[in-house]
Amino acid sequence: MVSKGKVNEDLQRERQKCDFNVEELTNYLDGSVKETHERRELEAKVLSVKGLLDEVPEEYLSHKEKYENAVRKSVILFKILKDMEDPNASEIERTRSKFKNRVVSAVFKDANPFSLHYGMFLPTLIGQADEKQKAYWLKRAMNDEILGSYAQTELGHGTFVRGLETTATYDPKTEEFVLHSPTLTSYKWWPGNLGHTVNYCVVMAQLYTQGKHCGMQPFLVQVRDEETHMPLPGIKVGEIGAKLGYNTVNNGFLGFDNHRIPRDWMLMKNAQVSKDGTFKVTGDSKLTYGTMVFVRVVVVNAMANLLAKAATIAIRYAAIRRQSQPKPGEPEPQIMDYLTQQHKLFIAVASSYAYSTTAQWLWDLYSKVIGEIEAGKSDHLPELHSISCCLKAVSTMDALAMTEKCRTACGGHGYMLSSNLPQTYGLVAAAYTYEGEFTVLMLQTARSLVKAWDQAAKGQKLSPIMSYLDDKTPLQKWDGSIEGIVQAFQKVAAGKLASTVASINKFRKSGMSPEDAWNRASIQLVAASEAHCRAVVLATYKRETDRRTASLSQPLRRVLRQLVEMYCVYWALEKVGDLLLYTPISQTDVRDLQNRYEELLELIRPNAVGLVDAYDFKDEILNSTLGAHDGRVYERLMEEALKSPLNKEPVNDSFHKYLKPFMRGKL
Repeated sequence: MVSKGKVNEDLQRERQKCDFNVEELTNYLDGSVKETHERRELEAKVLSVKGLLDEVPEEYLSHKEKYENAVRKSVILFKILKDMEDPNASEIERTRSKFKNRVVSAVFKDANPFSLHYGMFLPTLIGQADEKQKAYWLKRAMNDEILGSYAQTELGHGTFVRGLETTATYDPKTEEFVLHSPTLTSYKWWPGNLGHTVNYCVVMAQLYTQGKHCGMQPFLVQVRDEETHMPLPGIKVGEIGAKLGYNTVNNGFLGFDNHRIPRDWMLMKNAQVSKDGTFKVTGDSKLTYGTMVFVRVVVVNAMANLLAKAATIAIRYAAIRRQSQPKPGEPEPQIMDYLTQQHKLFIAVASSYAYSTTAQWLWDLYSKVIGEIEAGKSDHLPELHSISCCLKAVSTMDALAMTEKCRTACGGHGYMLSSNLPQTYGLVAAAYTYEGEFTVLMLQTARSLVKAWDQAAKGQKLSPIMSYLDDKTPLQKWDGSIEGIVQAFQKVAAGKLASTVASINKFRKSGMSPEDAWNRASIQLVAASEAHCRAVVLATYKRETDRRTASLSQPLRRVLRQLVEMYCVYWALEKVGDLLLYTPISQTDVRDLQNRYEELLELIRPNAVGLVDAYDFKDEILNSTLGAHDGRVYERLMEEALKSPLNKEPVNDSFHKYLKPFMRGKL
């Protein structure tokens, strides 16, 4: 059994090495001393509630039991969170706080069956319902009187929204929309919480009225009876089945057989259908996709959080685990003393800090743009869309690769579900695809980049994020400082974009159609989008860290700057081929970068545990035998093993039924 109160000696020594104030860093990551206090208070209250934490690990439950247990816990958890809400917070802030609240992961090792209600259903009502609809529907949804999901993706189409097949045909005789799924591929497929949890959802469907097609529009649809929860007539709904992860999120399918809804159940903030069937656009049609932008903004922060959990588990384990004997006669060293281990893990820490910083900047940008939209201006929406697309794509790509590195850095024990690294990987892997698949999102950003390149060529002013494309001056010499690397990545991005645009123009001149030329250059376009995103993240991480750390103590400023520098140098070495193509970097410069990178690993090494301790994850939130604060890894592994139902009896029935007859040749 795990000893209470005793801390692993190696882990304790690591904490004594730390030369900055961990609590100061925790306050910085939370945003303030007040926010740290409020977060801890909320976590303590939630975790003290009986029945929220599983006595039997959920991995030993059946698929059906996992879901039912998750619903039970959701009801308890979200009642507590609602009681603790700030009544003065805006609707979108209250929604965001639920969506980002990390104590939820203490309750659900996988995911929760209310996530889409708070993460997409509510934001869609906020952003796309008119005032009359909000007064009724949003109030009910905010009070959890109804639970909803967001149904866009279909069995046959996902990111290509114009290809969706579900139809909503207006019938002026009854003033109703008739929702229909004309094919198997038109069934909605993947919406979270839809299978058996929610009774309403926002459905994206192709609108037809007065014999005309009026594009994709959002409709509020009741899928189950509010009293009995039975599917309504004309509704076919269920769960899509087991997946790599998110098995308690209850992803569902939804089909319509000429199902009718009232006319005023179309969300009418941006478009309306009058009683006689006249279609009228009343707002910016681009705002229909505001929910997806919101979720992509939140995903960047979620990746920082999941990567922080993986890094905490792996670094604490690396401080405890001892392996090999490079020097005869001496004790086995901690595996974190190996430079190769530091190379695997420290970049995960730096990346978590980088994406956390970038996510805060992105949220501020999102809030600003949404404020402008409310005032009738949508000029900056394309820029927000472009940067949120590539940041969502690249942050999930990095988090996926680095979470897997953290898992493999823990050896065989990292493969145990009790380490919580496989489940964390599953959550990140899902994020890589949902709300826009990686390549599709990168090509969305590429369209904005090509447009910006053309604008720059015509002497037009570019948006602040893309303004670096205006500077066509080549670098005269290599500068290996943080500032120099940021500038070099901007030159790489501009160079890749210039090369890609030249390729597109060449293909067009050869007689290709614009579409074929785009497809022919698509590999280059994705690479240009990634280069642009890298340049934005590096610049943002550096700029925002400088701005936000001015009032911190000198030791903390120093270690945070070391993280920024290591992050920049790491990516310079990873992308050295690009730097050789587009900057004057030399072989000697590359060697200097490698030497500096190794120096930075050594400088960060004494503070590694302090840097992850500052995340301030409670053991219940980490849910890991390898990453607990006390470092009692081996005791926890054994304790979890003994929870296996197979260990409840010394001899399993299968011995008498199968093994014994088999071994005696009598099977």
